[in-house]
Amino acid sequence: MSTKPRRFGIAALQLKLDETDNLELLLQRIQRTKLRYPWVRMVVLSELALRGVGAQHARELPSAEEDAFRRTARELGIWLVPGSMYEKCGSTVFNTTPVINPAGEVIARYRKMYPFLPYEKGVTGGDQFVVFDVADVGRFGVSICYDMWFPETTRALVWLGAEVIIHPTKTDTIDRRDELSIVRASATMNQCYVVDVNSAGAQGVGRSIIVGPEGETIHEASVEEEIIVFEVDLGKVTQVRERGMKGLGQTLKSFRDGRVRYPQYENGAISPALESLGELKVPD
Repeated sequence: MSTKPRRFGIAALQLKLDETDNLELLLQRIQRTKLRYPWVRMVVLSELALRGVGAQHARELPSAEEDAFRRTARELGIWLVPGSMYEKCGSTVFNTTPVINPAGEVIARYRKMYPFLPYEKGVTGGDQFVVFDVADVGRFGVSICYDMWFPETTRALVWLGAEVIIHPTKTDTIDRRDELSIVRASATMNQCYVVDVNSAGAQGVGRSIIVGPEGETIHEASVEEEIIVFEVDLGKVTQVRERGMKGLGQTLKSFRDGRVRYPQYENGAISPALESLGELKVPD
């Protein structure tokens, strides 16, 4: 078992944002963060940081805004996950997170699988998981906000090798405390880092959270603007997964070796209990 440190500096930007065009503000904050913390190698923004909610903001990708993020990543030599933006693809709109490498290349675009229906109107869910490798560090996965309410999404990323989950969020509602419990549980059950970045101001209630592979809270933000800088150690992820969380549960090995067939995943599976819940719509 290798316990060699594989450390990697990340900055999670919980910014005070309005529901407007925030491009210049975002670029400024990214540049300022790298200037103050030159050891940071990745910057992560919150969901829909660019313009806020509304499928009417959708643009075809690549766009001028994505190109601006690409230039900034290249100039600063950083990995950049600029939150998410609405992507127009024909008549379809997705909530999409680009992943940009230090050369300024978009190496992946993740489309949110579970739009926040019935409220995130006019947005279609994606169906492709995204993981990517940072050389000599490890494998990262991407999910967006409401995706994490479905534990299968995080487990699938971990199944594909993810050791860190990058999770842009935009929550401005009373259930933020509940989301924090989901983030902690997801990190603990999957023995990985979770980087959950919310917005502040008009766009969100803040309280971003960074959790480690033993369920430890590395940082929980306030409701104000915060620049959260920290290091992940992916050698620790390997150690925890091999030896068990706190030297106890080796969850992923048990999942790997289990012989359980889950009825909800059988072809053509129908749940009478779930079918009885009725239409997905805004409550009366």
